Amino acid sequence: MTSRSHSTHHGPVPDDHVIVLFGATGDLARRKLLPGLFHLAKAGLLPARYRIVGSAPAQSALSDDEFRKRAREAVAEFGSSKPEGKVWQEFEDALSFGAADPDDPAPLLAAVGEAERAVGGSPRRLFHLAVPPAAFASVIETLGATGLAEDARVIVEKPFGTDLASARALNATIHAVFDESQVFRIDHFLGKESVDNILALRFANGFFEPVWNRDHISHVQIDVPERIGIEGRAQFFEGTGTFRDMIVTHLFQLLGFVAMEPPTALSAKPLRDEKEKVFQSMRPLDPAHVVRGQYAGYREEPGVDPHSDTETFVALRVELDNWRWAGVPFYLRSGKSLAQGRHVVTLGFREPALRMFPMAARGHGARNNELVIDFDDPGRIATRFLVKAPGPAMRLSEADMVFSYAESFNSIHALEGYERLILDAMLGDQSLFTRSDGIERLWEVSTPLLDDPPPVEPYAPGSWGPDRVNRLISPYHWSLPGRQ
Repeated sequence: MTSRSHSTHHGPVPDDHVIVLFGATGDLARRKLLPGLFHLAKAGLLPARYRIVGSAPAQSALSDDEFRKRAREAVAEFGSSKPEGKVWQEFEDALSFGAADPDDPAPLLAAVGEAERAVGGSPRRLFHLAVPPAAFASVIETLGATGLAEDARVIVEKPFGTDLASARALNATIHAVFDESQVFRIDHFLGKESVDNILALRFANGFFEPVWNRDHISHVQIDVPERIGIEGRAQFFEGTGTFRDMIVTHLFQLLGFVAMEPPTALSAKPLRDEKEKVFQSMRPLDPAHVVRGQYAGYREEPGVDPHSDTETFVALRVELDNWRWAGVPFYLRSGKSLAQGRHVVTLGFREPALRMFPMAARGHGARNNELVIDFDDPGRIATRFLVKAPGPAMRLSEADMVFSYAESFNSIHALEGYERLILDAMLGDQSLFTRSDGIERLWEVSTPLLDDPPPVEPYAPGSWGPDRVNRLISPYHWSLPGRQ
């Protein structure tokens, strides 16, 4: 039995739990889930009594001791807290392993039963499906057939389908076993502190919410470039591409939080209702307003089709048909092998109605009247505006006011995205998780692009994508590249 040792947070602590990690021998568990769970234990945010059961197909089965050794290595390499001391010993003692195949779930059933007896009472069950999409259905069906799904919760990893038909089929499979209230479709972007801060920035400050609309904002950018390439994941990436991997799963979700109407309360149902309303207001994507790119050398990557048309880059214009945002374009961009790795939302404000200062006074290429939210961990917010440069002439110069999480708070105990969302799932808080109707609507508006994608355009690794991205956003300019 494992007890909570330390508490450095003052938030709610979940009920007693048995957590089952499907895909426990995989890369996600090694890099994020096992280190994240230990960080929650270190912070005093795991339940008072808990057990963690790893699972994988029988061909990848581990003994309890082998699983504990793998967990120690994962936490040592990727964790923010080192595997040592009393808290680690308690965490390690809470680990066990139970293999599961669709035709032989007996080892998993035995491991879960033993874990529940060790915890005592009636612990909750949480299943985390860190498995390839092709395995979702068989795992879900196994949980239903064995009775393990009863009164349990399930975390489902992206991608949530690859088009409207597959998303509907996946949701039908899940709903045959789990009620929607039990389902947590996880997007680690939404677990970042700075995504919550978008809500705080808007709704806690009287000088932002009144201007957060089409009367004052000219355009919005959501920019998530990545410096890395496909990192040897050709098999996954060739069947997915950047649009399915990043835009539908991550950037559309961020758009929902940026564009939502004020919810009646900061709780799960009102928040998700307002986010889904944004998705319902999205116009179907116009392929004419989409740029697809592929970095030079992608087709030579091991495992990539030498004639591949898979995009490693995409930029697109999204429009919303509602009172707040009608006529305001949202520009989204993400891709591999780009100049920087960043996570930035930029709101461009309209020029004053009476332009007293000629453009010459502003300097060529000046970017101002912007609110820039950098939601990379730990995050920062910058307001860009114009001031008079010292001297006798009325010449303007750009200036920034910056709030930085790292400089303003001690972030030693801050939670990473996965940690925050696993905690929320244990607490049953669905605020930052995607609903089934929302994900189906996003695939619906994406259908015109999926049916008729423009050809990929080449771009140089280390650049900002194909040249045409600047024409896509004209007459505006991308916030990146630029001073941040």
